[in-house]
Amino acid sequence: MNLSYWEIKEWLQNVDFTIVGSGIVGLSTALFLKKRFPKCNILILEKGILPHGASTKNAGFACFGSLSEIVEDLKTHSKSEVYNLISKRVEGLHLLRKCLGDNAINFKAYGGYEIFLDKDQNYDHYLNQMSSINELLFPIFKSKVFTTIDNSFQFSGIKNNYVFNQFEGQLDTGKMMTSLLKLVQKLGVKILNNVTVNSFTDLKHSVQIFTDKFELNSNKLILTTNGFTNSLVKLQVQPARAQVLLTKPIPNLHIKGTFHMENGYYYFRNIDNRILFGGGRNLAFDQETTTDFAITDRIQKELERRLQQLILPQYSFEIEHRWSGIMGVGPQKTPIVAKQSDSVLVGVRMGGMGVAIGCTIGKQISELMD
Repeated sequence: MNLSYWEIKEWLQNVDFTIVGSGIVGLSTALFLKKRFPKCNILILEKGILPHGASTKNAGFACFGSLSEIVEDLKTHSKSEVYNLISKRVEGLHLLRKCLGDNAINFKAYGGYEIFLDKDQNYDHYLNQMSSINELLFPIFKSKVFTTIDNSFQFSGIKNNYVFNQFEGQLDTGKMMTSLLKLVQKLGVKILNNVTVNSFTDLKHSVQIFTDKFELNSNKLILTTNGFTNSLVKLQVQPARAQVLLTKPIPNLHIKGTFHMENGYYYFRNIDNRILFGGGRNLAFDQETTTDFAITDRIQKELERRLQQLILPQYSFEIEHRWSGIMGVGPQKTPIVAKQSDSVLVGVRMGGMGVAIGCTIGKQISELMD
């Protein structure tokens, strides 16, 4: 790339912190670094024209885990690990709302619902665990988190009692990311889009960074690349594609809130008199362990089937948009926030909870700096 003296001097020299990835975690990291070190020079490199991954592609759930998800997590995590995970997610949502303001992200405290298929054989098991989960979470919320509520949305093929979570909400993902971008740019953070970091060399006291457009040196390199991390450094994180569809506006739509199904593998919500419906990764785990932003007939058809037969049986609707996002998951749900060396740090593996914990992870990364 043929850069001028001015371009190199202004954007690529005397860089204190280079952050790879302009998603929730990357922007939050820049925000809190600027609060700690107001005079620092921060450069964010983003491979997409927009934040590339899940930050502008997620469903906008301000959630911290459904009842069935938490029960299932207790099979592979200790009680203290699950408690700490949920505590960090709740803390992250509070921090996000505090930093940006509810109006800026269009936050709505409609509550969240978990619904179960009539044929779900684990339904009674999850309900029997509700009191113990509420007891586990009571120190965080000082109240019961999960209660049951009668079927009030006229869904079909669904158990009559839903699990209701009064502390869950929804937000506008686009507004959230636009607000974060404006905030960090106002603080003087520079962002270069359409730049792919191919590799780097750790020089102990600095890092040499090689992109598809230019090379630069930076005092610190911070990777907030989530599902794309292993292209740069090998960690226990792998990509997980999530597919979504969105209807055209539906007159007199009565559904309001965020909804979870089948341990969180399916989810839907209202947005602008539409229904956003996503999930189905459990139908083809191997196929969906990819960084390819594609959509597949198998999953899209299943989403449409469920939408027609279970969620909107009394409505006529058309699909207007379809897309996919790439999350970062691993054998454990605890995010990886660590120093790889004195000059290289990572904040990855959000486990599909980037909206909830992204802001907190950015703050934690900033606190690792000398």
